[in-house]
Amino acid sequence: MSRSLALCAVLCLGGCATTSQTAPAPEAPPPQAEQAQAPAEPPAPAPVSAAPLKRPEPLQLVVQANPASPIVSFRLVFHSGSVDDPKGKEGITSLTADLLSEGGTQSLTSAQLLDVLFPMAAELSSSTDKEFTVFAGRVHKDHLPRFLDIFTDVLLKPRFSPQEFERLRARALSDVRNGLRSENDELLGKVALDSLLFQGHPYAHFVGGTEKALEALTLEDVKAHAARVFTQDRLVIGLAGPVDEALQKTVVSRLSALPATGAPRVELPPVPSTGGHVLVVQKPTLSTAVSMGYVTSLRRGDPDFFPVALALSYLGEHRQSSGVLFNELREKRGLNYGDYAYAEHFIEQPGTTYNRTNIARTQQDITLWIRPVVPANGVFATRGMLYFLDRLVKQGIPQDKFELSRGFLLGYTRLWEQTDQRRLGYAIDSLFYGTPGLLEQYRAALEKMTPESVHAAVRRQLRPEALNYAFVTQEAQELAKLLEEQPASPITYASPKAPALLEEDKAIITWPLPIRAEAIQIVPAQSFMEK
Repeated sequence: MSRSLALCAVLCLGGCATTSQTAPAPEAPPPQAEQAQAPAEPPAPAPVSAAPLKRPEPLQLVVQANPASPIVSFRLVFHSGSVDDPKGKEGITSLTADLLSEGGTQSLTSAQLLDVLFPMAAELSSSTDKEFTVFAGRVHKDHLPRFLDIFTDVLLKPRFSPQEFERLRARALSDVRNGLRSENDELLGKVALDSLLFQGHPYAHFVGGTEKALEALTLEDVKAHAARVFTQDRLVIGLAGPVDEALQKTVVSRLSALPATGAPRVELPPVPSTGGHVLVVQKPTLSTAVSMGYVTSLRRGDPDFFPVALALSYLGEHRQSSGVLFNELREKRGLNYGDYAYAEHFIEQPGTTYNRTNIARTQQDITLWIRPVVPANGVFATRGMLYFLDRLVKQGIPQDKFELSRGFLLGYTRLWEQTDQRRLGYAIDSLFYGTPGLLEQYRAALEKMTPESVHAAVRRQLRPEALNYAFVTQEAQELAKLLEEQPASPITYASPKAPALLEEDKAIITWPLPIRAEAIQIVPAQSFMEK
């Protein structure tokens, strides 16, 4: 969940069929043949354990000084997120962050806070994810003293206004009832996939909370929770721009007034890595959105992470027209707006095509998205996604396409670090992952990769059979029946298509879906994230 007060008046910017023949049975089979047993079932994939992220020192500073810049950027990153929501209080961390950043300080009401920030063209925002919460600020150096007072007072001297609490809680409830369930099928599908992959796990609930939990929260709950999770031992302080030693000392000194410690860290359990589970969310909608993925131990710092990231960029970098999925499913077949693949959990930073920073996760997921398609093409699109993923796993990346993907990423990764806030975000993430200079590491690794080395990593890490699926659609029962019985899913086009594409479609329309019929469940959208 991300919120912004943001005042930016000036600064804004075929399988082949085979015939088997049975040899004639011997006249006198050996006795042991009568005792032969059916082959044992292969062992279930091992659960994905929770290898802890690293723990920086309390109030650790990350400084990226640039005396020539007129803008000072602050980024306070707490290793606290929705995993810290106590059972029955799902959404409290996000709501607490919102109330701190938007609800005013002891000296300023919420309205006065806006009035003071606006003429400074200053920005002040908060965002919460599964394991991390960020308070970000940005101001011209001429207004630094006043802004610094406000920015630290947000955490140290919050107003905790009952009226603001009720307003923000009502907004959080609306985000669940109206935003999540009604307005955004794509987000609903991604949250549904999280709930499926991490069932019974602290990642399972919506970061914004559940309806019943939000209804039951009190202002006193929020006050107590702030002291539990926004503490010195969980905080990394990021500063960028014209930052001198005096400012560093002042910020650290002020934030030393936070509680030294609070709630114990949540211990995350192992996550099953079996595939074939399906969650169909039924709601009135004219389209079908599909999200698929599986939990993986692969994360930044693993030797396979960079080559798998390149391979999935080749398959479908976010909103990039060079991706295989984008071209095959959108451009050639006209199925939808876009289709993407991700080597780690992806949440788009608003206004960009890049992943947000400071959403690090102890247990990561590899995911693929099919942006909403007409319901008649939902199964075909799902099969198409699996068809092209299978081709990547079995055949790898052609040399010419590999060179294009590598060249693209060598340039594109530099766009990920254009702003002070993003550079701070990457530097702080690297403290938790143990990956200093991540993007430089990525570019250095890209220079050394070959199609063969990437294919080897893909074969080790990408497991189409491990995928689980979340669908958002109106025709839930019909879709569930199609997924269970898996009849052919032919497609018709409004315009002529090339013979080669139509020939490829013959394989796609019967492509096997690795779905377990007994593991398909349907949930009405109205009750999703109710409690």
